[in-house]
Amino acid sequence: MARQSNVAAVPVLLTRPEAEARRFAQQLNQRFGGRLRPVVAPLMAAVHLTPGLPAGPFAGVIFTSATGVDAAVRLATALPRLAWCVGAKTADRAAKAGFRARSADGDARALVAAILADPPAGRLLHLRGQETRGEVAERLNSAGIETESVVVYRQVPQTLTDEAQKLLDGEGPLIVPLFSPRSAALFAAQAQGAQADLHLVAISPAVAEVVRNLPHRSLALAARPDAAAMLDAIAAVLDALPPP
Repeated sequence: MARQSNVAAVPVLLTRPEAEARRFAQQLNQRFGGRLRPVVAPLMAAVHLTPGLPAGPFAGVIFTSATGVDAAVRLATALPRLAWCVGAKTADRAAKAGFRARSADGDARALVAAILADPPAGRLLHLRGQETRGEVAERLNSAGIETESVVVYRQVPQTLTDEAQKLLDGEGPLIVPLFSPRSAALFAAQAQGAQADLHLVAISPAVAEVVRNLPHRSLALAARPDAAAMLDAIAAVLDALPPP
């Protein structure tokens, strides 16, 4: 029989919306096993909207988040099947929803570049959240690709759970991966008095900038803006922690 490790698992605070947080928690468990303990504490909850859409036809849709795909599926409206997606996770969600998904494998800037490199034969429809970055529709319109932008969901701020607050008020290391500037800002606002040794992992320089002034033990930056790179960055943080 294998011996049980006496080393306590390092908690990882997941502040993404619940569905995304639980998916990432599964990835953490698959990669790290008992070395990490995911704690789901969403700082935002998605509210899907049912706006009227501009008259078509459209050559394709643009998704800058997986939540946008979920919101689009709920619309009782026929949409074009071609979908330009910001990254692999969003493209995977779109493909499962029946779209012919193309991933830009990056951020909003990479998405715009990918569309400009292979422009569609018609207008595009960007289905997005209320809070957005990158000015995708504005950049495409400026480049001559007519793009309509419609808000199909909004993220409502949430308060950290009691379990999350206890982790912040406790001692020892606490790893906090941050996936968007808004979630980073919401976390920073609620973690100002944290006593734990915070090890922040940012998915992009924009996210890192938001929490740079929050007291922390370390601040790591993912090599790419995707989940795989975030897992790699978390692995580096975990390996660098001093033994208990």
